[in-house]
Amino acid sequence: MKKGNINVSVENIFPLIKKFLYSDHEIFLRELISNATDATLKLKHLSSIGKEKIKYGEPIIEVKVDKKGKKLHIIDQGLGMSADEIEKYINQVAFSGAEEFLEKYKDSAKDSGIIGHFGLGFYSAFMVSSKVEIISKSYRGDDAAHWSCDGSPNFTLKKSKKKDRGTEIILHIDKDSKEFLEDSKITELLTKYNKFMPVPIKFGTKEEELPLPEDAEKDAVAKKITVDNIINNPKPAWTKQPKDLEDQDYKSFYRELYPMQFEEPLFNIHLNVDYPFNLTGILYFPKINNDLNIQKDRIQLYQNQVFVTDNVEGIVPEFLTMLRGVIDSPDIPLNVSRSYLQADGAVKKISSYISRKVADKLNSLFKNSREDFEKKWNDIKIVIEYGMLSDEKFFDKADKFALYPSVDDKYYTLSELTDKIKDNQTDKDDKLVVLYASNKVDQHSYIETAKRKGYEVLLLDSPIIGHLIQKLEGSKEKISFVRVDSDHIDNLIKKDDTKISKLSDDEKKKLEDILKEEIPSDKFTVQLESMDSEADPFIITQPEFMRRMKEMQQTGGGGGMFGMGNMPEIFNLTVNTNSELVGQILATKTKKKQSRLISQSLDLAKLSHGLLKGEELTNFIKRSYDIIK
Repeated sequence: MKKGNINVSVENIFPLIKKFLYSDHEIFLRELISNATDATLKLKHLSSIGKEKIKYGEPIIEVKVDKKGKKLHIIDQGLGMSADEIEKYINQVAFSGAEEFLEKYKDSAKDSGIIGHFGLGFYSAFMVSSKVEIISKSYRGDDAAHWSCDGSPNFTLKKSKKKDRGTEIILHIDKDSKEFLEDSKITELLTKYNKFMPVPIKFGTKEEELPLPEDAEKDAVAKKITVDNIINNPKPAWTKQPKDLEDQDYKSFYRELYPMQFEEPLFNIHLNVDYPFNLTGILYFPKINNDLNIQKDRIQLYQNQVFVTDNVEGIVPEFLTMLRGVIDSPDIPLNVSRSYLQADGAVKKISSYISRKVADKLNSLFKNSREDFEKKWNDIKIVIEYGMLSDEKFFDKADKFALYPSVDDKYYTLSELTDKIKDNQTDKDDKLVVLYASNKVDQHSYIETAKRKGYEVLLLDSPIIGHLIQKLEGSKEKISFVRVDSDHIDNLIKKDDTKISKLSDDEKKKLEDILKEEIPSDKFTVQLESMDSEADPFIITQPEFMRRMKEMQQTGGGGGMFGMGNMPEIFNLTVNTNSELVGQILATKTKKKQSRLISQSLDLAKLSHGLLKGEELTNFIKRSYDIIK
């Protein structure tokens, strides 16, 4: 058996780092500014613990474009490096100075906000540069050093005349990356990746007007001064304690995150946890319609205030990806290029925490201001219903605040609803029957019929309500949901006041034979019922089971299910034997008139159910005009 060390050739690894480490070349600026931020925060930490006699001051990071010289400068006022430290941290690939610092001061530096982990970020500079220079002076007072490398394994290191503490990185932008010499491109990248970095970042200057004194003359002109253009907000709202923020602060931060979004959020949820993981953030509930294709990449993921991605799949439960806001955690496991999440148990814990926190906030809003919560229900229901479908723990918690509105704009929790209907909306097995409409306009006549009988009808109109209903029926004993235009109500709900039919058994048999000749059996199952005389003579319904299966087919959930393939449309036709019109059909002597009465009545029933179309509708209109004449 032979043992030995694997030899890694620097000549081979450098091109790999340059070409393949980072999928997107533009993140070089994020990485270099992150390094500059770390150098500044290290200095701040050493100053705060009194280890060194350091004047921290008010350091900034400056980015400068030299378009003529084809150079980009990143300058910080942080710790700086001596020649020996450059040898240690720069010339050793994947040696992280941030990791070393955190290990050295692990007790006091855990909350310092230091970003680096892998020691590779600096090398991203070579993706856009033909040459990179480092000019640095350590806070300890050592001679300044000047390092230079052209992207090969060869470098030079010599003394520098730099007087001030800190580091300047100079990128000689190569010809294929000249876009990074444009002010607009640098502004775009700084805004995207570094908008909330914890150290002020200067990029150029801008003019500001000084406020006029109160006694200024009417036509006085404000004086303009040139100031540093600080492009970031080092202390964003999510880094502060909730007790230090007002409602207006949250709204202002929302506008900062989404400057093109003119509609204010409905409410926000401030996340702040330090055990068993560190996580902060603010999630906003915007107004959400019933469109499930709503843009879902609006939550921004940060790590120590460095933007990572707006694809938070995995860390934020899927049902909450319709929200907006910020999540920030140093404990989120990222790949080496800090581009995407890696699978990890911590991610599941964070996702579970976020789901629980949102549920607790919703419950608090419901309990503390139910009237306001009800007003917002239609704008947030799709998120809550989606959560109830996809997250078992959220489903259990939502029992306290999920609402079920009626067609008359009354709002019930499921518990309140069952208490209300338990005395008069049960079937023969004493199971509660929850009647609901999915469209108040299309199902108006059915709604009115149910209301006349004293039944409560809900309005459940979200695109996923069918799936949620099945889940509710599966988890709640003795309850079933039935759409108001499915299976006739009198067949569903146990009643003590059964109506006596005006027709004899012989008349019923005769009526059945007449209807059988006129009504196609492949489309309708005819049944005679004794109902109120004022009820419609012909009523079309579709069995609840059949309707749900058709809906599942349409949404991709039932095609070919149980070998059914494309299920045919079959409807129930309930004929009210106590209707005056039905009596006329039975009493009519001529076959032609009888046929016309049945056709007209059936078409009217079809019309109320939205089934009358094409040639049938044309014939119905012509026949109606003939009747009028």
